[in-house]
Amino acid sequence: MRLSHYLLATLREDPKEAEVVSHRLMLRAGMIRQLASGIYDLLPTGTRVLRRVEQIVREEMNRAGALEVILPVVQPAELWQESGRWDKFGPELLRLKDRHGRDFVLGPTHEEVIVDLVRRDVSSYRQLPLNLYQIHTKFRDEVRPRFGLMRGREFVMKDAYSFHTDDASLDETYQRMYDAYGRIFDRCGLDWRAVEADTGAIGGSASHEFMVLADSGEDEILFCTTCSYAANVERAEFRREASDEVPPAAEMPEQVATPGQKAIEDVAAYLHLEPRRLIKSLVFETPDGLVMGCVRGDRDIEPARLRAALGTAWLELADPERVTDVFGVEPGYLGPVRKPEAVRLVCDPDAMRMHDAATGANATEAHLLHVEPTRDFTPDLIAEIAGARKGDGCPRCSGVLDSARGIEVGHIFRLGSAYAEAMNLRVQDADGKEVTATMGCYGIGIGRTAAAAIEQNHDERGIIWPAPLAPFAVAVVPLDLRNDALCAAAGGLYDALLGAGIDACIDDRNERPGVKLSDIELIGIPIRVVFGRRSFERGVVEITTRRDGETIEAPVDGAVEAVRTLLSSGR
Repeated sequence: MRLSHYLLATLREDPKEAEVVSHRLMLRAGMIRQLASGIYDLLPTGTRVLRRVEQIVREEMNRAGALEVILPVVQPAELWQESGRWDKFGPELLRLKDRHGRDFVLGPTHEEVIVDLVRRDVSSYRQLPLNLYQIHTKFRDEVRPRFGLMRGREFVMKDAYSFHTDDASLDETYQRMYDAYGRIFDRCGLDWRAVEADTGAIGGSASHEFMVLADSGEDEILFCTTCSYAANVERAEFRREASDEVPPAAEMPEQVATPGQKAIEDVAAYLHLEPRRLIKSLVFETPDGLVMGCVRGDRDIEPARLRAALGTAWLELADPERVTDVFGVEPGYLGPVRKPEAVRLVCDPDAMRMHDAATGANATEAHLLHVEPTRDFTPDLIAEIAGARKGDGCPRCSGVLDSARGIEVGHIFRLGSAYAEAMNLRVQDADGKEVTATMGCYGIGIGRTAAAAIEQNHDERGIIWPAPLAPFAVAVVPLDLRNDALCAAAGGLYDALLGAGIDACIDDRNERPGVKLSDIELIGIPIRVVFGRRSFERGVVEITTRRDGETIEAPVDGAVEAVRTLLSSGR
């Protein structure tokens, strides 16, 4: 590629809207441009990088036995109503109508569409297991899109779906896809870790996230310092303590004034109690109404664990005005005793083991003392909704949990039979009986993978691409375009590199040498071959590696072999 005929839209200054390194450098390197909030144009450089990721993914999916398909982005509402997710998915589902008034959605995922496809063409166990995948566009109407391709509304994703007659077959494919994901991220040159994860809106019985480790990661990973246990903080468990040693309260609840005291720490100090002696109560909005979650005062509610306990696809912290309207008191004074009957109550087991506790009185600027769970309130559900944190005991051994930041780039699920049952996907088994199929689901964010690679690989001058993802492997840079012999030699090397199967570009733009060299570094091309006037007069070129910045000289006629050696060494 001759850069004089290439859209190399690099920027000299950091864009103000960019919050993280990958967003900033993707904009500066001319990879992306924002069209609307969370929606981006991919320029030639960005397109080349994403095609590199796609090719690695495609090769490993094919190797794992998956078959490629292409499914529609626009999906009829009837399929989502049939699966039950039309009402449960939440506001991220973008709904629209066609000219005839029929309801459709822009697909945030494709479980419904793939089940509909398979149920029309698969009827026997002899056709299973079956694993179908696509690399295609998705749309999720994120409430706060940010970080460029890291969390956009429109994005490219690889999603695969497997179909089976039993769980043993599902487990076999799940492991095969787990292994394939490991190969994909290894080939992308990423430092990654697989962790147990929440299944979220997709559902299912179990899942693993593949996280690229980076300080800028949105997700917190908790892992044991002794054993191999690792999980996303949304999913992480912790070793529970023994029963509360405080004796049961003999007194009935006593209401006391706590003027201006709302936060747990402030209330605890005001009442001369430890935070663990309080019951923390938060109210969440769900598709089925308000839910109050209660945990011990020194713990936080993990929304993903509460969502999983309720079996709902969506929940969010309730608006304070809505809470005040229902409870008659503002947040900060809420509690499980004498709560409104219409509000469901979910309590963590540690909260139910407490004795002589304090909690909000559901009265203005007041709290209750001497509260006894079970005696004074009865939850609708007891579930482990408290979040784990660094320093907790490992749930699998006697070790302690530590934490790191990560960027989710892949997620695999054991979906089970929920979608197949809801949409009547049944096949005949070996005994001639009709059985409901069981499913797996496997996703990789293509743009997120590229962005995560930048978060792990950059310096003050720009991107340092792992070689498999770089837009070009080599840049040939003639610095003096007035020197015909030098330009001819540079062009000859460029042609020779292409002839040797090496993906190269030549910066033949009429730009200052400093601009050329800065752009090549910003874009992150792994190897740069510079034709300078003085070195060319000596019959040599300067070859510099982007990752370590080392420069060697090589004769012009030996430059192809020198480049080949550097590429094979992974530099």
